[in-house]
Amino acid sequence: MSQGQRLLGPLLLARGGVDRSALHRNDEAWLKTAWADPATRVLLISDGNTLIRRDNGTANLVFVSPHQAPPGERYLLGVDPGGVAYFAVAVKGELPLPPSAPLPEGTEVAEAIQDVPDWADVATEGLRKAGAALGDRDAGLLVNAVALEAWHATHEHCPRCGGRTNIINGGHMRVCPNDGSQHFPRVDPAVIMLVHDGDDRCLLARGPQWPEGRFSVLAGFVEPGESLEQAVAREVFEEVGVTVAEPRYLGSQPWPFPRSLMLGFFARATTTEITRDPEEIAEALWLTRAELGAAVENGDIRLPPGVSIARRLIETWYGSYLPGDW
Repeated sequence: MSQGQRLLGPLLLARGGVDRSALHRNDEAWLKTAWADPATRVLLISDGNTLIRRDNGTANLVFVSPHQAPPGERYLLGVDPGGVAYFAVAVKGELPLPPSAPLPEGTEVAEAIQDVPDWADVATEGLRKAGAALGDRDAGLLVNAVALEAWHATHEHCPRCGGRTNIINGGHMRVCPNDGSQHFPRVDPAVIMLVHDGDDRCLLARGPQWPEGRFSVLAGFVEPGESLEQAVAREVFEEVGVTVAEPRYLGSQPWPFPRSLMLGFFARATTTEITRDPEEIAEALWLTRAELGAAVENGDIRLPPGVSIARRLIETWYGSYLPGDW
């Protein structure tokens, strides 16, 4: 593998087309004006899912206007180059779909979405399913909304005193009214690495909870006081007993399930004997490019979905796109 080789294809959850507009977050007058603007677009989010319209293999977010949006926590997502502001509203419970289940009149979500056209093409989907089919703008907006919703859902109380915190700063901060402490969205860095032998083999593994045939690269969270390169070497050795050198950073993308940032690496193995940690790894194997291509083609191995950085690492090492996924 050439040291100059770049990732094959984009990291699909690392895209965007909207300025996050951090300077507007604590400007209450601007936020109020933006919310009153009928041109503002609102994304409804519920447990990581939103409304998606499918059309010939592509996917688009379904937005509503502010006056159509139901009550709920409100997060500023940003402003596009044309000056249109985007918000997300966290909806409690499932997002209903009128075509499959008529809604009772007067319900908050029903009133919010009653004017959305072409309901036959709309479904409730999340990032794992829709992320690869979304355009740059929509992918960035949904990643942001999913991450913020997940953080707010688990950080409603102050870690110091246990008091209920309030949302401020356009949904990008919580503050405790009791002790004044400020709390910000959490991101957990995790390294994800394709280990290769410097020639024609890569190392893939299967977790104990995965069905047979489902393989990916190795990954793990960065520990306190640890560099990314140290985390790569430690995780590989802990999981499969292989030592590595020359970790080479390739790229990163958010993985808001619920709050990870995946930092992708290639690493060259300096030993190749596999000693599995059975709690982490059910199966691990070295594969040549020919063996990987054949195994994927005949269905013996299923790779991570195209929206994942794992898939990009595998395909970059392989040298071309591969069919199928989980």
